[in-house]
Amino acid sequence: MHTDNTSLKPLQIGELTAEKPIIQGGMGVGVSRSSLAGAVAAEGGIGIISTAQIGYDEEGFERDQAGCNRLAISKHIRRAKEIAGGRGLVGVNIMVALKHYKEHVQEAVKAGADVIISGAGLPMDLPKLVGDSVTKIAPIVSSKRAAQLILKMWAHRYERTADFLVIEGPKAGGHLGFSREQLKDVEALDYDQEIKVYEEKFHTKIPVIVAGGIFDRSDIDHALELGADGVQIASRFVTTAECDAAEEYKQAYINAKKEDIQIIQSPVGMPGRAIHSHFLEKV
Repeated sequence: MHTDNTSLKPLQIGELTAEKPIIQGGMGVGVSRSSLAGAVAAEGGIGIISTAQIGYDEEGFERDQAGCNRLAISKHIRRAKEIAGGRGLVGVNIMVALKHYKEHVQEAVKAGADVIISGAGLPMDLPKLVGDSVTKIAPIVSSKRAAQLILKMWAHRYERTADFLVIEGPKAGGHLGFSREQLKDVEALDYDQEIKVYEEKFHTKIPVIVAGGIFDRSDIDHALELGADGVQIASRFVTTAECDAAEEYKQAYINAKKEDIQIIQSPVGMPGRAIHSHFLEKV
């Protein structure tokens, strides 16, 4: 197999630079915490911690889930930055669908997250929640309409725009912004015009990150050739030694065949991909 050894162009987000234009996607519960995010950042990429029930192994979690989750957010951001040793960037993925969304955002900002990526809903109030902090913000969008809605609202209400956009295609893992019908047949989406409007308005470049089904270097090269500034990769990282998930979970990925992957209704009511199991049969 031919492998391309030429180096990838760094990803510039405002004044922040990631040496490699790769964002490791957030995966909960407990799949991407400080161990994985720190390892990715240490390689010059952007490591992302998922805040979904992040404090599940903290003492007293059954009594005070919200408190334990807040505690774990700052703990894991700090730990990931230590692992990264000053390289790359460390951020969090916070789902809009979370009950304590606001508190998670505020905790992440306080802990010094470089970036906050927000999907599983429309993060309309994210600029207000991060205030004038240096933390960069990005929505995850799956349609031109969602991108337009968010950028328009942020501009009108908060006089600011997205620091970057994560455009998630239909091949991604969880919480897809597509109906089941669309998932059967989705064309490439063109966001160029939408983005240009806000780049001109705010005299800034809005980097575009492509996500969903990015698996290897040829996928990365393809996305960058199409004009993307970077890629977001999640599932590919699950089976690494550094991933925070349990060994059995990683093994399920390794053992899975293509036909084992099915579309389910995720806990937040959106379609998502899962590996067929006895648990899925029960639910």
